[in-house]
Amino acid sequence: MKKVVYLFLSITILSCLFLPSCQKNEKKSVGKEKLKIVTTLFPLYDFAKNIGGQKVDVSLLLPPGVEAHTFEPRPADVTRIQNSDLFIFTSESMEPWVPNLLKGIDTKGLTVVDTSKGIALIQGTHIHEETEQAHKRESEGPDPHIWLDFSNAIKIADTIAAALIAKDPQNKDFYANNSNEFKNKLEELDKKYKDTLSKCRNKIIIHAGHFAFGYLAKRYNLKYISAYKGFAPDAEPTPKSLVELTHTVKKYGVNYIFYEELITPKVGEVISRETGCSLLMLHGAHNVTREEMNSGVQFISLMENNLKNLKVGLQCP
Repeated sequence: MKKVVYLFLSITILSCLFLPSCQKNEKKSVGKEKLKIVTTLFPLYDFAKNIGGQKVDVSLLLPPGVEAHTFEPRPADVTRIQNSDLFIFTSESMEPWVPNLLKGIDTKGLTVVDTSKGIALIQGTHIHEETEQAHKRESEGPDPHIWLDFSNAIKIADTIAAALIAKDPQNKDFYANNSNEFKNKLEELDKKYKDTLSKCRNKIIIHAGHFAFGYLAKRYNLKYISAYKGFAPDAEPTPKSLVELTHTVKKYGVNYIFYEELITPKVGEVISRETGCSLLMLHGAHNVTREEMNSGVQFISLMENNLKNLKVGLQCP
């Protein structure tokens, strides 16, 4: 699969070099023009909009409703990145196609922002119930879902603010003030999560989706069990893992299981039929639907709704 993606990117980049719109991108003078920012995932899009305000024009590379892990850039996406002032991505773990793409375009006038810089990536672990003991098995590679630990989200905001200030120093105070306001909201969100989840009767999240909430579980001292082996939702769970998950639900007396956004909850429905559990959504915020985008949904509002569902699912007062 990786060879196919790299071949596609190579062809895309070579063809792009011969298009007028992809020719060498001269450094843009900031002046009164808005900074053009391209982001890969929704959290980065939302953070950049909050921090940049009316002085930036932010676009999301992912089309609304498209699952993030299966996304592959198109020629038009390469052109859009080439012609932007800042390109903001999560990490090479989350977007492995980024380094190869950047090798083939002129980045002289482009600021590339890796928001994982300064963040310690954790290894995902999957818990399986076998007889009476729980065994942990490390998944492949680091967990890329860094934004779901809100202390990491604050660091991401700092990284984006620093990149904006470096690109447009005359508006330093504007970006710094917006960043501080946004980080205050993230800190309040973090406190709400800590206060609420510390009082729950149930401390285990059963997730009928891919392994996305390891950071959140670690932050708030919860046990997290995912039906899928890996970080991508196309890694279908095995019949054995479904049996183990059903056993775990019954063993811990869990009344709710969680499913993920943008994916038909087939696995959750199977477990629900076997156990009688109800389903609740836990939104990873990788991307949003077109309706959510049009309504102006924000990262914090998605996370507040997650907390409401966690409060129900984990039986919090």
